[in-house]
Amino acid sequence: MNFSLNTEFIVKVEENPQRIMSDDEFGLEGGLFEEPEGFLPPPPPPHSAMYERKRENVTPKTIDLRLVGKSPLWGHLLWNAGIFTADYLDKHSNELVKGKSVLELGAAAGLPSLICSLNGASKVICTDYPDADLISNITHNFKTLESSNKLSPYQVKGYIWGNDYTELVENVVDNQIPETEKFDLIILSDLVFNHTEHHKLLDTCRNLLKRTGKCLVVFSPHRPWLLEKDLEFFTTCEEHDFKAEKIDLVTWKPMFEEDEETVEIRARVYSFFLLPQW
Repeated sequence: MNFSLNTEFIVKVEENPQRIMSDDEFGLEGGLFEEPEGFLPPPPPPHSAMYERKRENVTPKTIDLRLVGKSPLWGHLLWNAGIFTADYLDKHSNELVKGKSVLELGAAAGLPSLICSLNGASKVICTDYPDADLISNITHNFKTLESSNKLSPYQVKGYIWGNDYTELVENVVDNQIPETEKFDLIILSDLVFNHTEHHKLLDTCRNLLKRTGKCLVVFSPHRPWLLEKDLEFFTTCEEHDFKAEKIDLVTWKPMFEEDEETVEIRARVYSFFLLPQW
C-alpha cells in the first residue's frame, strides 16, 4: 500500500488559549498534568490542520481539524499514525466501518472517528483523557463537520483507560456489558508509546470489543530507543486474549527533522489488528 502525507498546517488565533501541561512519562492518573497558576507563560493558541482524503469522489474531500495549542499527550499535532489510520479506515470502510459500532481511545483531534462518522458507522464513541480543552476541541471538530455533512450518531467523552467501562455503553445488565452493547471496531492510533498503560489499554479493549470485532492499532516510534518497548504491546496483548496480526509497515516523512541518525526509524508507521481469541 502506498500512502502520501499531505498535511498543511494553518495557524489560526482563537479565544481561550489552552493551558500548558507537562508530559514526561505520560501517566494518566490524578492531576499529574496541572501546573501551579502562573508557573508557565500562556501556551500557543489553537491552530488547524487540513486533512485530504485519498479516495476519489468523496464528500467532503478535505476536513479542517482544529488542534489544541498544547496538550499533555501531544494532541496538539496531527500525527502520521492518525493520518494513516484515517486513510486506512476510509479505504476499507465497507469492511470495517459501515454499519459497525466504533470506539476510539486517545483520539486527540478525533480524525479517525470523524472518518468513521462520514462512512456510515452505526455509532461512534470518540474519547480522550478527560481534559476540558481536549474534549471541547474534539466536540468542535464534530460540530464543524456536521454543519455541512451527514454524520453517524456520535458521542464525545472523556475517558481514562481501564476505568469503569459502563461509561462508554448505554445498557448494562447485572454489572455486565451485553455482547450487543460492545464495539465492532476499537481504534488505537499512536497510543502504544505510553508503556505504563499497556495493560489498561488492553483491559479496556478486552472488555469492550465484540468476539467478532477488531482493534486497529497504528503507531510510529517517536522515541527510537524505546521501539522494543513499543513492540512489546503486541506480545503483551496475548495475556489479554488477543492475537496481533500485522497489516503493514510504511515509511513516511518523519514528523520532526532533527536527529538524522534515527530518521529511518522515526519515519516508520506500523499497523496491526488485534483479533479476539475468546
